[in-house]
Amino acid sequence: MLLLLLAVPSLNGVLADRRLRRSLDSFNKLVRQAQERSVAERRSYLIIWAKDHVFLRPEAFAKGEEVKPTAEFQLDRGDALKLALSAALMKNPTAEWIFWPSGTCEPATVQFNGPAGSWKADYSPLTAQPELRDYAAR
Repeated sequence: MLLLLLAVPSLNGVLADRRLRRSLDSFNKLVRQAQERSVAERRSYLIIWAKDHVFLRPEAFAKGEEVKPTAEFQLDRGDALKLALSAALMKNPTAEWIFWPSGTCEPATVQFNGPAGSWKADYSPLTAQPELRDYAAR
């Protein structure tokens, strides 16, 4: 019985880690889609922060193209995703992260906080690959 009671907290930690890893993987998938689409379609794409979700869309829509998000990262209740653009020329830039047709992007730091834990990643402007700075499951 005692062994079972000791195993429950570690099981909760494993489940929290899985949920946290899923959030990181899902966001990185959105970043890859932005980079791949910008190169393949030879046009800039934006990842835009909204109240309860983050979405991907072209910077400019073609004539006759439906104005809608290409992909979306849904935030669950209690989740927060914050964008910091270190090379921005304005003091408080809008929460839009651009990916250019060359495959490069604006350097960015993204921070996630939620019930499962938190992570913080720096994204390279040349490769759009994340460098995980902080990762802590609850």
